[in-house]
This record gives sequence, C-alpha cells and structure tokens, in this order.
Amino acid sequence: MKADHDLKGLFFRVCKGGALAAFFFLVMPRTGFAEFPIPSLQIGVGQANSPAEVGVALQVLALLTVLSLAPTILILMTSFTRVLVVFHFLRQALATQSAPPNQVLVGLALFITFFIMKPVWQEAYTKGLNPYLEEKIPFVEMVREVEKPVKKFMLANTREKDIALFVKISREKRPENHEALPLTTLVPAFIISELQTAFIIGFLIYIPFIILDMVVASVLLSMGMMMLPPVMISLPFKLMLFVLVDGWNLIVGSLVKSFVM
Repeated sequence: MKADHDLKGLFFRVCKGGALAAFFFLVMPRTGFAEFPIPSLQIGVGQANSPAEVGVALQVLALLTVLSLAPTILILMTSFTRVLVVFHFLRQALATQSAPPNQVLVGLALFITFFIMKPVWQEAYTKGLNPYLEEKIPFVEMVREVEKPVKKFMLANTREKDIALFVKISREKRPENHEALPLTTLVPAFIISELQTAFIIGFLIYIPFIILDMVVASVLLSMGMMMLPPVMISLPFKLMLFVLVDGWNLIVGSLVKSFVM
C-alpha cells in the first residue's frame, strides 16, 4: 500500500510540473524570441537583366563543381597516387602493421605532392588563373591555359603504350600530337602508368627485406626454433637496416626524382 501511495504521489507531482511548464510557456510574454529573429533561406530562379549575369552564374556553378571534384583531381592528375602506393608497399615490406598510421602516410604523400606539383601549379596560375582574375582573358581561354601545364606533366610521366591503348579503345580520330589528346584519354593512361611505376618501385623495396626474412628463417630453422615466428625476430633487424641506410631520405628522394618535369 505504501508503494502504491508513493507511485501516486510521484504521478501527481509529474503532472503538476508539466502543467506549470505549459502554463508559463503559453501565458508569459515571449519577449526573448523577438530578440533573435529566425532567418529564412530562399532558393529560386529569377529573370536575368543581361546575358552576362547568366554567364557569371554558370561560372560560379562550374567553380563549385570543380571544388567538389578537387579530391578526385588531386588523386588522378597529380603525383599523389604513385607516392601513396609506394608508401603502402614500404609499410608492408617492413611488416610494421599500422606504423606509420594511415593519416601520417596520407599527410606526407599530400605534402610531397604539393612539393612536386608546385612548378606546374605556378605556371597554371601565372598564365591562366591570374590573367582571368585580372579580366585580361576570357573563361574559356583560362581553362585552356590552366590545362596546358597539367597535360604537359601527365604526358611526361605517361608511357606511350598506355596512351596508345586508350586512344585505340576510344575509337576516336587519332590526334595529330600528344598536346591534342583529350583529358578523358590522357587521365586513365596516366593513372595506369603511375600504378605500373609504383609497383616497380615497390618490388625493388621488397627485395632487401625478403632476403633478411629468408636469412632469419634459415637461422631459426637451423637452431630448431620452428615454433618461433621469423617475423618477430626479423622486424627489429628490418627497422635497424632501414634506419642505418636513412631509408626515408632515400625513398622520398627517389620518388621526387622519378617524376619527369
């Protein structure tokens, strides 16, 4: 009985509190809400006064589209792919599992990409974007001038065999020269060339570490320690070898020098 009485008292207190809250919300003057007006967002299509206004709107739309595709452009049209794939092979060869972590490798690959692509972007800004911002050239010519140094970089690092493959697959008229290649043909050829080069570098990185693994495994087998994982013993020797030869300096330096500018 006492428990029922307590439950009834709790129920009445909750109801009483809710009624008081509703009373104050409805009766008290809402002066505080007037001090903070709620903004409204409106999106519509109106009538333009001149064709120039439509052109500006289309340019803004194109700029937003490019910004949304910026990560894809960074991955597919720069040195980022080769650098990141090589770093992945290096970590696998060292057998360090998740060290360095993915965030560190991606960040390092990103800044190395900025370093490699700096001359290309400077030329694109000087000859294309800056004159357009100063209203010296139209938008179409700006896109053409920005495209030139990027295509030059990709052509210098793309194999003829890969370019010929996608020109053949596209079934389009063969261009007169490499500069006339469309980006839809050049970008995939550049990507598979980058992957091919990255795999070759990864194979060369694997060789000394595989030899070290084989030596450690042979020593353990000759000592009768068949139950001891060779990776556990070879990992400290791999790290020591990598540090003694200044591995990061060699890897990053070789990667930067492997690009033809």
